[in-house]
Amino acid sequence: MPASQPRPSSPSAAPGRVVVVGAGAAGLVVARDLARAGVAVTLVEASDHVGGQLATIRLAGLDIDAAAESFATRGGTVAALATELGLAADLVLPRDSPAWLIAARGAAHPLPAASVLGIPGDPRAHDVAAAIGLRGAWRARLDSIVPLRRPEAYGNLGDLVRRRMGARVLDGLVAPVVRGVYSTSPDELLLELASPGLPDALRSSWSLGAAVERLRAASPAGSQVAGLRGGVHRLAGELERDARAAGAQIRLGTRVASTDRDGVLLDTGERIDGHVVLGAAEAAGAARTRDITVAIAVVDAAGLDDAPRGTGALVAEGATGITARAFTHSTAKWQWLADQLPPGRHVVRLSYDEMPDDPERTVIADLGAVTGARIDRVIDLDVRTWTRTLQAHPAAVGQDAVGEASSTTGLASIVAAARETARTIAARISTEATGAHSGDPEGSR
Repeated sequence: MPASQPRPSSPSAAPGRVVVVGAGAAGLVVARDLARAGVAVTLVEASDHVGGQLATIRLAGLDIDAAAESFATRGGTVAALATELGLAADLVLPRDSPAWLIAARGAAHPLPAASVLGIPGDPRAHDVAAAIGLRGAWRARLDSIVPLRRPEAYGNLGDLVRRRMGARVLDGLVAPVVRGVYSTSPDELLLELASPGLPDALRSSWSLGAAVERLRAASPAGSQVAGLRGGVHRLAGELERDARAAGAQIRLGTRVASTDRDGVLLDTGERIDGHVVLGAAEAAGAARTRDITVAIAVVDAAGLDDAPRGTGALVAEGATGITARAFTHSTAKWQWLADQLPPGRHVVRLSYDEMPDDPERTVIADLGAVTGARIDRVIDLDVRTWTRTLQAHPAAVGQDAVGEASSTTGLASIVAAARETARTIAARISTEATGAHSGDPEGSR
């Protein structure tokens, strides 16, 4: 039976039951919220653990986030969920230190402070000219002179930035940020996926720079990201416990062969009937994906004690002598992590487009090139590849889909969308049940 192929409604369908496919962050949130709302829910996960990219590894005696290690603070969505899960006391902000950009020629500059995805709000700012040169900054100022009309005419983020502010802003600022954050290029990133609120800000602004300033003004003061003491991966365990306590059935090691509008068929031949929510990109039939390799290491390097690249750096494509596309200095970013290590020892993360042939040698070389520090030795190292969904198949999104299965990226957006999906489903089930009990034929449809 082909995946996502509708079939006629059958008497065996289970009205009021929901089947969630995939126990990543989105699937866990949907299952937990539905169970707490009194909905019968079954969560099926192909692997033997929950969490997806809310994963943990153990290096040099430390439990460390293997993938997501922070979340956007906008809307307070993730913080509110963590509070519900009893983790409010462990919400932490990163150290106040700028991220850096490593240019194609190897020069290092702090990322302009007043920017969104590297797009400057004011191209006249000193840090913009320092990063892309006076010629690039002057070209970008044309954006404030030529009125922005019909922003929907720009097909993607690269097209928008190139035409409004020029190639130097695009290649020197925006491309490294998009490559590091979304694992793609600005020319492949749709405006509605680039930054929440960007399309609306563009429609309400005279220029691209003004739209950026509008977005920044709408953001709450303080850090734009936060984390959890002990690691963001803790959310997965708490969501699982809360979901089970509320009555959700969570079945691990359970593969789905196909889905339809009335339920799922497992590869064992067993069928589970109910309304289907797709939280796994493979179940949704992802149309475009990207593999990201992340190398996480514990290193001895006294030269990193002063955090020469702040909390991390984004690397321009083709930067001389550097294979990594992004670097995070985790012990410079999170005080709780630094407190567990002696001076001179650090946790670092490097992202790659593909697996290095010699990971340890590559990590040492890239760290030295990015930070300028001498790396004495690698104490422990973990290298793994994650598959990110950049675009889900339109036919699959016709069903309820959450997380990267619906092309939502970033933990804040994923959690917000998953909670809204759960509210909508719970409200519909409640309405249908009320109609059925009252004898209203509309309620049984």
